Amino acid sequence: MPLHFINSDIKQKVDRIMDELFAGGVNNPMTAIEQISYLMFLKSLTELDEHQQKIAELSGKKYESIFNGKISKFGWRVLSRLSGDELYNTLTEVFEHLHELPNLTQTGKTLFRQAHLKIYNRPTLKSVVSIIDGTDFNNTEKYDTDVKGDMYEYLLNRIAVSGTNGQFRTPRHIIKTMIELVKPKPSDLILDPACGTAGFLIEAYKYILRANTSEEEAARGHDTGDKLTQAQHEFLRTKAINGFDNDADMIKVAIMNLYLHDLSQSNVLNFDPLTLPEEKKRKYDLVLANPPFAGTINPEAIQEDIGLNTPKTELLFLKYMYDHLVDGGRSAVIVPEGVLFGSTGAHKKMRELLVDTCKIDAVVSLPSGVFKPYAGVKTAIIFYTKGGKTEKAWFYEVTGDGLTLDDKRQPDEKNNNLKDLPTAYEKKEASPCSWFATREQIITEDYNLTASRYKPVTVDSISLRDPKEIIAEVQKLETEIADGLKKLNNKI
Repeated sequence: MPLHFINSDIKQKVDRIMDELFAGGVNNPMTAIEQISYLMFLKSLTELDEHQQKIAELSGKKYESIFNGKISKFGWRVLSRLSGDELYNTLTEVFEHLHELPNLTQTGKTLFRQAHLKIYNRPTLKSVVSIIDGTDFNNTEKYDTDVKGDMYEYLLNRIAVSGTNGQFRTPRHIIKTMIELVKPKPSDLILDPACGTAGFLIEAYKYILRANTSEEEAARGHDTGDKLTQAQHEFLRTKAINGFDNDADMIKVAIMNLYLHDLSQSNVLNFDPLTLPEEKKRKYDLVLANPPFAGTINPEAIQEDIGLNTPKTELLFLKYMYDHLVDGGRSAVIVPEGVLFGSTGAHKKMRELLVDTCKIDAVVSLPSGVFKPYAGVKTAIIFYTKGGKTEKAWFYEVTGDGLTLDDKRQPDEKNNNLKDLPTAYEKKEASPCSWFATREQIITEDYNLTASRYKPVTVDSISLRDPKEIIAEVQKLETEIADGLKKLNNKI
């Protein structure tokens, strides 16, 4: 979802929170998102606890709140009524003991083990708590959206989360388009080996729920996945969603994002798959990623089994993803365009693997402004299925994604052929923005996979007149000239 589709009230709340934090001395973006995450989690946990208590009461069952005894003061209802030093001191204690909450998953314990309150200005702390308290995360009638998810999405964009290894957030509408093309299934084991804030993983989960929701539930605006069995829901919550990232702070953000989308038991780890050995080499049905572009790794640190002689992270991740797909598994990966035509041995070897041992389903060329303001690099998306070989590749050129391609990224619906991609992908026909290249053509071009390399050259047609008509006009002119000269000669 492009940011301009997020409810304006949600945007205003996030803007107010960030303004309050900045004025109160919290200037580090990662610190800001961490602190807001903890507070949102506490409110969400309280609301979930109250919801479960109501369900138990209606069914006549006994339910024991997790906010009992010593941790009764951890509940949001208690915290939101405090202020000044009392609020600060209580929240300080709460943050330090978050990892001890009952029924917390191992992922949650990892997330909160080193939690500390870092909003030291008391009025600022009270203001932020009040804004979050005034947001009804479950009011779908008012917002007609996933309030927690959209609030977090806008928060991530607001602080311009960007790593130091070429990482930057993938626009949500790009992710959603990619997910729509690969069509995740309830049985898929899904991996993002450079998951960042877990955007791909969350959208894959939401797609599966949406695709398996009855018309009755969809009409109510709820993508509950009610057509799935209990076992399928359990698999989705506990096994399907997997992600790695080598940035510990980013993993905290990812885990919190997953928590806020009811995926508290997902398998997301602080792990560098390119340099650290795996205990067990698992393979996946679907691998999605927008891996770091600009990074390089010390060759001595790279895992030998990757088997690619290069320090470039974009190539190493591409090979890692290939290696971790099951036969018949699908992948969608964003790469800098240099991967498609680079002349090094590693570049060519990777392209040969894709063309000779996979079926390339599509190469989608993106305009260079898609990742602004974070980066202006020209990119492409490779969609492929492992196994077989590529007999014919389909290329699609995105000229606009519905937003301006400058740093401002304002709405620009007149320039948007990205929205046509899902339909075009299903049909795979030649058109002004799509075309094919045969296996022979690709091999002849040294396995070049750049879309522009195979774009048909269009020659403007020129309408030529009938030569007889032209000759008749010339003859008429000659007759007129001869007559004119004859008249002129008679006057002399």
